[in-house]
Amino acid sequence: MSNTAVATSAWTDNKRYVWQLGMAVPILAAVGLWSIWQFHAAYGMWALFVFFYVCIPVMDWVVGEDRENPPDSMVKELESDRYYSWILYAFVPLQYGVFLFGCYLAATADLAWYDMLGLMIGVGIVGGFGINTAHELGHKKDTLDRWLARICLAQTGYGHFYVEHNRGHHKNVSTPLDPASSRMGETFWAFLPRTVLGSARSAWHLEAERLARQGRSAWNWRNENLQSWAMTVVLFGAMVAWLGPRAIPFLIVQGVYGFSLLEVVNYLEHYGLMRKRIEGDRFERCLPEHSWNSNHVVTNVFLYHLQRHSDHHAHPARRYQALRHFEHAPQLPSGYAAMLLLAYVPPLWFKVMDKRLLNHYQGDFSRIHMHEPVRQAVMTKYGEYARQLQTQAQA
Repeated sequence: MSNTAVATSAWTDNKRYVWQLGMAVPILAAVGLWSIWQFHAAYGMWALFVFFYVCIPVMDWVVGEDRENPPDSMVKELESDRYYSWILYAFVPLQYGVFLFGCYLAATADLAWYDMLGLMIGVGIVGGFGINTAHELGHKKDTLDRWLARICLAQTGYGHFYVEHNRGHHKNVSTPLDPASSRMGETFWAFLPRTVLGSARSAWHLEAERLARQGRSAWNWRNENLQSWAMTVVLFGAMVAWLGPRAIPFLIVQGVYGFSLLEVVNYLEHYGLMRKRIEGDRFERCLPEHSWNSNHVVTNVFLYHLQRHSDHHAHPARRYQALRHFEHAPQLPSGYAAMLLLAYVPPLWFKVMDKRLLNHYQGDFSRIHMHEPVRQAVMTKYGEYARQLQTQAQA
């Protein structure tokens, strides 16, 4: 037997059972909700906040990276293993159990404002992780997967993500046409309204075009955006009918916080990366170097390998357990859980990421996706560093 055959036959997914940790966030949230129910204090929900923003980044640093790829001969077997799908399916009832219990407590418990805020943010974190689960499910061809994706998105009112991400973002990523691709010198706080509004407009335009080809109006029940938004309206309406208007602030805040987590991840995934323009609005196909990657194990486990983003864009239908690492793709210095904290503080983000971006393009500003209002300021700030990189590249 050849060495290759031995390596293939002996290969196993070392994270096979660790993937179940993806369910830990809603389970921890449920414990936090129980503490509110019993003690009328949101200590448990604030503990979830600390777990997400502090513990996961620290664990990423302690555990480190895993750059191992499954052998090509194992990919088909991995993708056909339904065990991995059931992990995703199990997240959905946990997500909605937390949402329903949280809504009930928000409307009925007598909480101090800081406890109510902890409740909203904690449930919003679960909703944000639900968007990530929807992202994984929404790329699949199975009808059940696709419907579960839209159900996950209903909690945050972000059902149009199902349309825009699959048919807009994946086509236009790392180009000026994509509202979800951030630009060098653009702060997250400038990016957030641009991507929220731009993604909704793009999703509507995509569905309007699809329905027009069928001779139908965009205002048709077959519009997948309207279907998804209607799910949110029915869900929120049912909560208000059940619990009264006290549920409304909770519904709004947890939803906004949840989809903001998606958008901060969007911000860091393609920051400043640019596909070469061929002509007009045509660009080279998306390559591994057009996405920032991270192999930090802990965040990858909680986010179903979302950080192996280059392979995801190359093979959108590939299931999370089979995604690969590319050595030549640009690498983030830490996992998403730590990087989104930097994104919230623009000076720190620019300090960590701008030179890393320039290194990737060897100091060539013409290849960078630049935020035009600050182009001159950025080029002045990093001009000498860029010249040094170009000199080294030419040597």
